[in-house]
Amino acid sequence: MEVQPKSSRKEKKAKRQEVLERKKKIDKLIQTASSEHDHLSSFPPFRRFDRNGLCVALESGNGDKLSAVLKQYIQNLLKANMEGPFGEEWPEEEKVKRREMVSPEARYIFVKEESPEADNDKTAAFVGFVHFRFTLEEEIPVLYVYEIQLESRVQGKGLGKFLMQLVELIARKSCMSAVVLTVQKANVAAMNFYTSKLRYTISSISPSRVDPLMGAEKSYEILCKAFDREAKVALEVSFHVKPAAKTSNQNWDIGKNPAVTLSYSHA
Repeated sequence: MEVQPKSSRKEKKAKRQEVLERKKKIDKLIQTASSEHDHLSSFPPFRRFDRNGLCVALESGNGDKLSAVLKQYIQNLLKANMEGPFGEEWPEEEKVKRREMVSPEARYIFVKEESPEADNDKTAAFVGFVHFRFTLEEEIPVLYVYEIQLESRVQGKGLGKFLMQLVELIARKSCMSAVVLTVQKANVAAMNFYTSKLRYTISSISPSRVDPLMGAEKSYEILCKAFDREAKVALEVSFHVKPAAKTSNQNWDIGKNPAVTLSYSHA
């Protein structure tokens, strides 16, 4: 039996130790980020949004500390906004979302309207929310946006972009390497909002990138925005093609070819 040289065994041991240390460091990052009581406290200017005739205040919340009023509000808004895009999948998806919303890992930003009517009616005060978590994707620490839901009457006023800017600031301050989210393909407006206005990309972990044939059967895409090189390599779509001789009939716009994985970055 061949005996490995001592130098080889030492290298493997050092490599294992390096992997363990990295895992400990990432676990500590996620634990620290999740233990933060109020992520808004670091960004005072984002506690209020007063533009385009809309005046709202933001406040933080945790999934395992939601009041009965908030739970019902979240359920109602999810149903109003997502039943259409999910279609016949909604009854099962609704059950999943009800479990997710009260998870101890769930972190919230609630949006409350500032008006005399809202002051007199607690249920009328809320006009939207963001549900996010700190987690791992491909061994990369990320802030995963589970939901960003706004009532129809406050959409189109810049509030959604404002909230996503806040989410990205929270992610960066918490030392997360990317923001990740899921969008229903049927929700064309949301897909355009993230990819065109906010410059998110379809992630390499999205079904359509992992296996284009199987991905075509899935109803969603996973989008991401990476903040560092390691996250870009792991989460953004990477593909390197050695160019062949181009003929007059070839179309090299690979962005329109569903069987090809792209490489592009918005650094």
